[in-house]
Amino acid sequence: MRGDVKDVEVNHTNESYHGSEIVKEAIFLGSTALKEAPKIFGVPTGVENLDSLFFTVKIEDGKIVKECLNGIPAYSVFNITGVSDTGKSLIAEQFTIKQAVSGEKVVFVTVETPANFLVNSLKFRASAMGYDFSKFEDNIIIIDAASNPRLRDNLPDFLATLGYVIKNYKVKFTVIDSVTGLFENKEMLARGVVRRVYNFLKKSYQTALLISQKRSGHEDLTAEAAGGYAVGHIVDGTIVLAKDIIDSSYKAKLYKKEIGEIVRLFRIDGCRICGHDTKTHFMEITDTGLVKVLSPILN
Repeated sequence: MRGDVKDVEVNHTNESYHGSEIVKEAIFLGSTALKEAPKIFGVPTGVENLDSLFFTVKIEDGKIVKECLNGIPAYSVFNITGVSDTGKSLIAEQFTIKQAVSGEKVVFVTVETPANFLVNSLKFRASAMGYDFSKFEDNIIIIDAASNPRLRDNLPDFLATLGYVIKNYKVKFTVIDSVTGLFENKEMLARGVVRRVYNFLKKSYQTALLISQKRSGHEDLTAEAAGGYAVGHIVDGTIVLAKDIIDSSYKAKLYKKEIGEIVRLFRIDGCRICGHDTKTHFMEITDTGLVKVLSPILN
């Protein structure tokens, strides 16, 4: 039996299983599961000041000590959500460039923008980050679901294509922009779609970013996205991006900005794999199109 769990005689006097089958291979002892658990380490994102916001803890001399991960936790599947023009795709592209320039293979599933337009954006992002795109361009494998409705509308074909790329190109990192496009016009099915994509990525040991769109009526700094909480409740963690127009003296005082200015906000909504900063931070999109996380908002 999995995990050396021994059969135990139990008297279920008030329960009847009606011939149900016990799935013993799903039972693990903690020690056995731990042997198969991957080591937690940080994966750099390419976003200034973001990597320092995740940490693990250890015990030294009886005290709990934080250790910075210097990146998002490896093998995590992260949701990045926000309304339009908040920097979601920029983070996805910076993450992609950071891995590719380091010699890693990345699959970028584009559901919104055709591949020939996306690659121009990636090339520009690389230049803004100070890299020569031609030196690592083939470390990025693009799956064009934007131009292929079959991939958007047929989840088994989508996962089969993604699996083929991961296996044949030895990919460790996956970006899907956006996962919302996989359940467009059928948001009642969102939870099932996201669950299958998430399970596939975990079994493939991918470190992944899923971009999801927020409806304009959703509260800015919640993790809720199109399809309700389907994404945020399933993935390993969520990063929420927002923007706010300073249109009152209260906001001007809160943000220490002038009325009429626009502020961009960044918050890690949760992470089940490791510790993380819980504060809301200011965020900037530079004139060269790069996202930077800034100082936290202080009341």
